[in-house]
Amino acid sequence: MIEVTLDRVSKQFGGAKGVENVDIRIKPGEFFTFLGPSGCGKTTTLRMIAGFYYPSDGRILFGDRDVTNMPPNKRNTGMVFQNYALFPHMTVFENIAFGLQVRKKSKAEIRDKVTRAQKLVHLDGYGDRRIDQLSGGQQQRVALARALVIEPNILLLDEPLSNLDAKLREETRQEIKRLQLELGITTIYVTHDQSEAMSMSDRIMVMKDGVVQQIGTPHDIYNRPVNQFVASFIGESNLWEGTVEQAGGDEIRVRLTPDLVLTGLAVNASPECRLAAGQKVTLSVRPEAIHEAGAAEQGGENAITAKVVLSEFTGVSMNYIAQTGPLAVKAMFVGQGHRMRERDETIRFIVPRESIYFVG
Repeated sequence: MIEVTLDRVSKQFGGAKGVENVDIRIKPGEFFTFLGPSGCGKTTTLRMIAGFYYPSDGRILFGDRDVTNMPPNKRNTGMVFQNYALFPHMTVFENIAFGLQVRKKSKAEIRDKVTRAQKLVHLDGYGDRRIDQLSGGQQQRVALARALVIEPNILLLDEPLSNLDAKLREETRQEIKRLQLELGITTIYVTHDQSEAMSMSDRIMVMKDGVVQQIGTPHDIYNRPVNQFVASFIGESNLWEGTVEQAGGDEIRVRLTPDLVLTGLAVNASPECRLAAGQKVTLSVRPEAIHEAGAAEQGGENAITAKVVLSEFTGVSMNYIAQTGPLAVKAMFVGQGHRMRERDETIRFIVPRESIYFVG
C-alpha cells in the first residue's frame, strides 16, 4: 500500500485550462474517487498520476518518491481504461500475461501469476478464449486482471463500468470493491456516476471545470455539500432560495415566499454561507428527508401545503413533484403505508429543521 500526493497540481493544454491547483493526499489502501461531469478534469488528473500527462505546475508523489516527470512504465501502476484496451488477436491468458512479458518474467512465473489472477476475477478456465468470445463483463474482468497481475502499488480505473448495462454494472461494481478490500491496494477511480462513487468510495473528490469543489466521505458529500453545484450534482435535492429573516443562537428563519418561512439549524451551514438577517441564502433539502404531515402536524413547524404536479411509483418509493406558489417541492416516501397521491391532489409536507442545509 502506498500514499499518493498531488501537491498543487495544474495542467494546461495550450491556452486552455485542464486542471487547476489540485491538492490532495490519498491514504495507503484508500478507495478514492474523482467524480464530476464530462470535461471536469477528472480523467486528466488520473492520467497525470499514471504518467500519460505531465503537470504544468505542481508535484506528484508516491510515498516520498517524486514521480512528477517519471514515465508511466517506471511508476508501477495498473490501469483499467474505459474501453478496456484489450488485444483482440490474443487469448484471455495472453492479454493478462502481456505486462509480465514486457517485464521479461520467466514462463513459469507468468503462468503462475496469470492463473492466480484469473481465479481472483473468477475467470478460471477462460484462458484459451478469444476476447470476442467474452461478454462485456468478462472483458472488463480481463482488463482488471491484466492491471492486477503486475502487482501494482496503485490501481487506476477510468470509468471502467460505462460500457456495461445497469445490472452488470452493479455486479461488477461489487466485484471491484471486493477485490480492492481483499488486496488492500490504493485505488483511484474515475466516474461521472454518483451512485458508483457513493457506494464504493472511502472518500470522493468532486470536480467542476477543472477545479476541486469538495473532498470528503460519501456521507459528508451527500449531507453537507459546500455549494449549490455539489448539492445538485450528488443525488436529488431541493434547492430553495430565500432571505434570512432571523439569525442568532441555534435557529435560522428563512422566508422562501410571502407565505412560507422555514426554520433550520445554524450548525447546518457550509463554511462559505453567511447567515445574517437580510442575507440571500440557498436551502438544500433532500427529497427523502421530507415526510407527509400527520394529523398532529397539520399546523406544525415547517409545514408546506402543495399541489401534486407529478407522481411516480418506483416499487421502492413514491416520488412527487408538487407546487406551492413559485416553489417546487421534490419529495420521496420510502416504504409501505403511503397512499399514492394523484396529479392536482393537495398534499401537506413537513420539512424537518435538521434536514435543511444552508449552502449560500
